Amino acid sequence: MGFDAVELPLENAGDFTPGTVLESLAGTGLKPFVVGAMAPGRDLVAADPASVERTQAYLSACITMAGSIGSPTVCGPFYAQTGRTWRMSAEQRRDAYAELRRNLQPVAALAQEANVVLGVEPLNRYETSLINTVDQALEALGPLLGKGVGLALDSYHLHIEERSVAAAIRAAGEHLVHVQVCGNDRGAPAGIRPIGTASCRS
Repeated sequence: MGFDAVELPLENAGDFTPGTVLESLAGTGLKPFVVGAMAPGRDLVAADPASVERTQAYLSACITMAGSIGSPTVCGPFYAQTGRTWRMSAEQRRDAYAELRRNLQPVAALAQEANVVLGVEPLNRYETSLINTVDQALEALGPLLGKGVGLALDSYHLHIEERSVAAAIRAAGEHLVHVQVCGNDRGAPAGIRPIGTASCRS
């Protein structure tokens, strides 16, 4: 169909194996990109230690898979389960960002060792309270950026949260590692032929 890459969502460790993926890719010539899912119980912020450890283990499995199949990145909203929202004061937000950095740091170190980058994705306000904009992502991730951590952007969320999509992309700058593009209805962009990155996401 003309695609040159494909996103592979690893929702749970063991959903697929490196051998199966490599065999499939060999027949298509597609470049793989691993994406993750923050299902219920996956949290790195305002969560009990067991939940944090499970989330770190899940992200580590995603990194291992990416390294095994040649994916340069693992992308997703790697801070809290999707759909979890809560009120925060400015001080509470600063504390949450500090907690995120502490809990993400060992995973970032593993990614750096594997030559893989975690692309952390901002989501719209209806899906998370923590990181909605590029500016918030830059503030939250700060010292981890460039050390196994970058930014992944999705035009769907950008159109909801950013005053200027172009300015947000420029702000992400060298830290931008992956981009997902869709139409305003989250479907295929109008008038775009199937050339570029194929996505398995719904």
